[in-house]
Amino acid sequence: MGNVQKRRQGTGGGWRRRDRKFRCVKQGDLFGTETVFMLPVGNRRAARAGVRASIVAKKSRNGDGAKGTQGGGYVTARTTEGRPAGVPETATQAGEIRDRWDWVEPSVWTERMLTALERGVKGGKWFSLMDKVYAVANLRAGFSKVKSNGGAAGVDHQTIEEYERHLEENLEKLSRMLKEGRYQPQAIRRVWIPKPGTKEKRPLGIPTVRDRVVQAALLNVLEPIFERGFAEQSYGFRPNRGCKDALRRVEGLLKQGYSWVVDADLKSYFDTIPHGALVGRVEEKVSDGAVIAMIKAYLKQDVMEGMQRWTPEGGTPQGAIISPLLSNVYLDPLDHTMAKRGIEMVRYADDFVILSRSQAEAEAALEAVRQWTAEAGLRLHPDKTRIVDATQPGGFDFLGYHFERNMKWPRVKSLRKYKDTIRGKTQRTNGHSLQVIIQDVNRSSRGWFEYFKHSYETTFPPLDKWIRGRLRSILRRRAGRKGRGRGRDHQRWPNAFFRQQGLVSLVAAHAAVRQSCNR
Repeated sequence: MGNVQKRRQGTGGGWRRRDRKFRCVKQGDLFGTETVFMLPVGNRRAARAGVRASIVAKKSRNGDGAKGTQGGGYVTARTTEGRPAGVPETATQAGEIRDRWDWVEPSVWTERMLTALERGVKGGKWFSLMDKVYAVANLRAGFSKVKSNGGAAGVDHQTIEEYERHLEENLEKLSRMLKEGRYQPQAIRRVWIPKPGTKEKRPLGIPTVRDRVVQAALLNVLEPIFERGFAEQSYGFRPNRGCKDALRRVEGLLKQGYSWVVDADLKSYFDTIPHGALVGRVEEKVSDGAVIAMIKAYLKQDVMEGMQRWTPEGGTPQGAIISPLLSNVYLDPLDHTMAKRGIEMVRYADDFVILSRSQAEAEAALEAVRQWTAEAGLRLHPDKTRIVDATQPGGFDFLGYHFERNMKWPRVKSLRKYKDTIRGKTQRTNGHSLQVIIQDVNRSSRGWFEYFKHSYETTFPPLDKWIRGRLRSILRRRAGRKGRGRGRDHQRWPNAFFRQQGLVSLVAAHAAVRQSCNR
């Protein structure tokens, strides 16, 4: 345990050894298994009464391959200082902290690390994080995430299955490379994938499996640090939050009379984030030089498309595991700026709307956003950014829904995407049995309905009718007749026939949801 460190405090004397031994604790070692208390002599009665005294932790040095000793002195966390507003005064037990942060990687964020996170570290900056990144346990957890997400091979053509065949050997080697500063990310393979509901395509970057493992491990370390300070009105790519939460917030504001809506669109946001400014935002909370260098390396990863290779000058690589967090980090000041001004904004990644009670308020909010984005090196799309009155025809789209006149239903692109999926499964030349086809259709219908089940009731009857028509066309062809299902086909294969075959009815499912809500 080493010698007891003594420290004078006024005239109250030094630290006294009581029932426990004491030592200086590095900030980076807050995850240790020992409990460290430092009690001044004058606090004997407080100790007997069960009152926790101050914890004094000494910041660690950067160590191998990093920037050496960094300034900052002692990192002091006290039970009554630096506590975030949402943390209850009595929340000191490890189990309570773990419950509040149940989504974090436990091999990195132990109870001590979480305690430091909630109470805050001196200066608000975290040092000595790189050793958490290259810990084999964290890399192993990172691989588990990569495996569960799936995905293709990168430029090295190594698949997830191939990497897993020698997993422990690969992780140990990767850990050594990170520790010794020899790790360099490989180029990103770029492919083009269809944009949902359109004939256009968008670029997708595919890092190598090895780089995805490191990014997942880095995310495990960094995400809680930034998540603690993210604004309430941000919902995209955050733990225990999602599209449905954002939609509920929008609907709630509309019902409260916030009917003037700024429908905003950031032009090519993920491709235009300024690298220098983004790294500066990260450095506001992270002071580990090796971690900052790694983030810079990811931002400057070469991109390979066919035989072409280039280095991006801005933006974050789409498809990279770390990109969603970095995109939220850059837009977080916008969230807080709007909140301080009392502006009701709901943001999901780069897609956001602002809801106001009057046209004048909406115009003022839009001007504030324009000013902020210009200073941040971003641009609002001139054609897609507009102000609308949600109580009038026209409305606005947000996260797949169309909102208009106190109603909502799937936007045009969402309907088109769903229909394209069903078309692919109900070709007249489909050689599977009717039951197999219906089971395949049901899988898509159930997933689509789960997201859009709160749509206005007129959404579903036309879709049910259209799907049955597709199935009748298959049966008509098998009966030796050409064309789409029509006429007597409705008597030969009535709606009840498809119900008996197990076809999911969107109308019936919606009625069940409404009945459940009315109970």
